[in-house]
Amino acid sequence: MIARAVVIAIVAVLALAALVPPASAFDPGAVFAKGTYVISGEGVYGQQFNLESVVHHSDIDFWGLGLRASLLPFGPTGPGVVRGALEVGLEPYYQRYTEPESAFWAGLSLVLRYHFLSLGRFVPYAELAGGAGGTDLRVKESDSDFAFVVWGGVGASYFITDSTAIYGGYRFEHVSNGNTSEPNRGFESHVGVLGVSYYFR
Repeated sequence: MIARAVVIAIVAVLALAALVPPASAFDPGAVFAKGTYVISGEGVYGQQFNLESVVHHSDIDFWGLGLRASLLPFGPTGPGVVRGALEVGLEPYYQRYTEPESAFWAGLSLVLRYHFLSLGRFVPYAELAGGAGGTDLRVKESDSDFAFVVWGGVGASYFITDSTAIYGGYRFEHVSNGNTSEPNRGFESHVGVLGVSYYFR
């Protein structure tokens, strides 16, 4: 199911990119210049997977929404295919659990995203993020009022204008309460993400 969601996300990004007519030459050095601000809105869908092959797990499903405000502190750096730009942002993030019960996580995450700039309007990225927040999820993997959400992921953006990009990607997400209470086995999820970003100075 999650594999299908990721495929749908990628196909949607590519389809939207294909519908956009060719535009003027794209200058990543200008778009990702030092001091550029980025506002991004995104939606996610995720499913728990049994990383530790335990006999009993909760089959957690969820969707989520985030709004990220970011800065490009350095501008493009590096040679060749690894030439890119670092984005540093803060993201209020809401995760709504739908299975095995209705519950939520809500908090603030620090997001680091590195954009690879050698492919013109098509901009792959890698990201890391971590956040802390409140939750009312009560499952065997975690049962507390507080939890950390961390993820790593890869994806790609496509610039439909010189300041606006759509993106899709995959995330590996971990949720736990950091041993602040018991139980704290935590859980991992496959997550697909779709979003849009606006770049300005």
